[in-house]
Amino acid sequence: MTLRDGLQLTGKVLPTARKVEIVRELLALGVPELEIGSMARPDLVPPMANTLELVAELTPEELERCWLWVATPRHVEKAAAAGVRNFQYCFSVSDAHNKANIGRTTEDSLAAIPEAVRFSQEVGGRIQLCLATAFTCPFDGPVDPERVLAIAHDPRAASAADIVLADTLGQAYPGQVGALLSAVVAEGHWGTPEHRIVFHGHDTWGMGVANSLAAIAAGAGVVDGSLGGLGGCPFAPGASGNTSSEDLLFATRPEWFTPAKLAALVRMSERLLPELGEPNRSRAAEGSRSKAAAFEWVIPAGT
Repeated sequence: MTLRDGLQLTGKVLPTARKVEIVRELLALGVPELEIGSMARPDLVPPMANTLELVAELTPEELERCWLWVATPRHVEKAAAAGVRNFQYCFSVSDAHNKANIGRTTEDSLAAIPEAVRFSQEVGGRIQLCLATAFTCPFDGPVDPERVLAIAHDPRAASAADIVLADTLGQAYPGQVGALLSAVVAEGHWGTPEHRIVFHGHDTWGMGVANSLAAIAAGAGVVDGSLGGLGGCPFAPGASGNTSSEDLLFATRPEWFTPAKLAALVRMSERLLPELGEPNRSRAAEGSRSKAAAFEWVIPAGT
């Protein structure tokens, strides 16, 4: 999520060439999928202003592993014309947050899904249904799990490839995450290889990794992170950075992930975050720079 949710709160626009470099470094390291930008209005979210310029620089093969945040069928149509094939169609479970973030009610966003899916299918693309504020809302407080389940199993959402459940504020805890994902899996077709559950967590209360592990145990096939824990939502007061990619990878140990690749990710963070004037919130990155030289995940001194 580094180039989308990661950049949203920085207020800075990374040059397109720098974004291309980051995409290619992450894909080369083996990160399976990236979210590389957003169709949000650039006057509201300036760091996303050059998203379609980035898309134009990437090959179709690279774009096959990349997702773009969209909020309306028109977003899908415009992004598809630029070459995008993977669209994360996002709206909030909470009406108050959806109105602040997108300018419409949750029902309005839900009703537009079939048209968004149609535009994606016309170019052979895929839609992820992303439910922001699936646990708490900055304006209305706790979100009723039954409201999440009703949207997840609404017939209008059935043609989405995946569903993303977002702890937008980072206020959820592992038992809550596990219970909601288990309920989503139990009541429908989500949680299969064909219709994955994605967990999008923030680390505001220090639960990012724990919540992600709880989500995986309950059926999530994908969890989101950003380099150094960069990011947050500009329309969600109280939301801090995403869960650190380095921390998630160190905890989950996918087959492609090695000590050398952790070192490469840490070096990427150490270059990127100072460019943005942002702190590095990754505990794994901190640990990798420790003096515990006998531990294979520690980066050798001077490198």
